[in-house]
Amino acid sequence: MAVVSAPPPRTRPRRAGRLTPYWLIAPSVVAMLGFLVYPMLSVLYYSLRHYNVTQPWDNGFAGLENFRRLLFEDPIFWQSLGFSLKWVAVEVVLQFLLGLALALIVNESFVGRAVSRALVFSPWAVSGVLTTAIWVLLYNPFTGMSRYLADLGLIEYGAAPLANPGTVFWAAVVAELWRGVPFFAILLLADLQSVSKELYEAASVDGAGRVRRFFHITLPHLRDAIILSTLLRCVWEFNNVDLLYTLTGGGPAHQTTTLPLYVAALAAQSHDFGYATALTTVAFLILTFFSIAYLRLSKFGAKS
Repeated sequence: MAVVSAPPPRTRPRRAGRLTPYWLIAPSVVAMLGFLVYPMLSVLYYSLRHYNVTQPWDNGFAGLENFRRLLFEDPIFWQSLGFSLKWVAVEVVLQFLLGLALALIVNESFVGRAVSRALVFSPWAVSGVLTTAIWVLLYNPFTGMSRYLADLGLIEYGAAPLANPGTVFWAAVVAELWRGVPFFAILLLADLQSVSKELYEAASVDGAGRVRRFFHITLPHLRDAIILSTLLRCVWEFNNVDLLYTLTGGGPAHQTTTLPLYVAALAAQSHDFGYATALTTVAFLILTFFSIAYLRLSKFGAKS
């Protein structure tokens, strides 16, 4: 009786099946390389060059000259960096505290809660330029809030909060708070919805009051949401351009000029793209280092 040997295993279809997932993600990888990696490499390339379209005869390889210039010869860089850090710290802290308070309020059951939530969240849907237009009208010294405050005797007539070096910072802070607080309220409220009511009921039975329930149940549950939202908002506020540019233009005397706003001014007005990209590279390194350090120190994702 003849023994029929089994056919050899087919390797080609199996090998093709292993490559299928890579072929499927290839378009996304190519798009990512085109839209993310290439711009980053391009910025790094131009940061090492003199590149000013108004002075083409000086264009060429600069090495680290642009970085030496921003570190030792440009006081506006340090001023804008200092203001950026101050702006981020004040805005993120105030936005988080007010957003958390609003999230806790609209999470409660009361008559008109749906309308209250819509009113709380509505500023987040307004663009930065439109937000600026609203607050420019409110800060108008003749027709805005200043006029009514002057009628009450609180300030002098004709006071312009956006033109006064002593008030321009807090005037800009209030305008950005109006737009930024709903971000925290929306994100924290979404996480509050997932807290089990049984935990609060059990804590109440054990005699825990509102304060103890907040610190021992609510805050630990919101931990990751707080870390992620504050990190995202720090990055966004550091890169804030639209509101400050249209509200103050970086003035008066560069007092409200953030680092990205300074970069935009160099690129759009002075056309010094080589130096502007060097500033962008420094800003990118600052944000990268801060993000990694913040996530490591806060232990994001770790089980409490």
